[in-house]
Amino acid sequence: MKYPQWMATGALLTGLLMYTNALATDQAPTDPTQDKLMITAGFLNGHPDLRFRLLALEKYKAGKREDALRFFQYAAQYADKPSQAMVAEMLWNGDGTVRNRALAYAWMDLAAERGYEGFLEMRERYWKQLDEAERTRAVSEGEAIYARYGDAAAQPRIAAVLRRERRATTGSRTGFTGTLRIIVPGPAGPQEIDGSKFYDERYWDPERYQAWHDSIWKKPRIGSVNVGGVEQLPKETAASRIPEVKPQGELPEPDAGTEMPALQDGPVRP
Repeated sequence: MKYPQWMATGALLTGLLMYTNALATDQAPTDPTQDKLMITAGFLNGHPDLRFRLLALEKYKAGKREDALRFFQYAAQYADKPSQAMVAEMLWNGDGTVRNRALAYAWMDLAAERGYEGFLEMRERYWKQLDEAERTRAVSEGEAIYARYGDAAAQPRIAAVLRRERRATTGSRTGFTGTLRIIVPGPAGPQEIDGSKFYDERYWDPERYQAWHDSIWKKPRIGSVNVGGVEQLPKETAASRIPEVKPQGELPEPDAGTEMPALQDGPVRP
């Protein structure tokens, strides 16, 4: 049984805000994007992938699809695979932009770069629907996408921001000290964040930060709404069809001005 393509987009959007279920263990720290104090204290300034993703979701919910696409692309510049998948879906559906199935495939191939099963499944569905001309264009145009947004270019970019902002917020190259407390003004008076939460290493160490994302998105519950069940993909489909390219390293950091994400009470729905 086949469902409309927009339902896959809706499932992905919901997953972007509901992924905290994957962290519901005693060992896992609170998801920083769902913690009002963490956001107010400036956590997102040091995590542009999350900041721009949340801004994109706010714009999408408000019906400002062109702005949403732009912010998803900003997040994609910092190795954010869910945002890369949303760029693909918006291009595939002509949502906030001109429909371009070849370019959409290239973006979904990029989102599936780390082998996240949901994105691999969506990528293969795209590929099956492309004609030969679109497939040729997808592979060709995908090289420029990978050069700018692939992990070889984007992971060093987010790593540099994480290290820089951790040094800036602690005022020390040695990182968090156990006595640190962060005081945040609020409508009910000052509130305090324990530094051990704000500076949890999985949020600031580049390798652990990626591992945190991997733990959430390796097997996300997305994409399967498009057909009757989850497809079992052969192992060879994990490999990209787009040739390896030289990464484009230095890029100007995007600027969203003074915009910060509004705090959500529930999932975004199209």
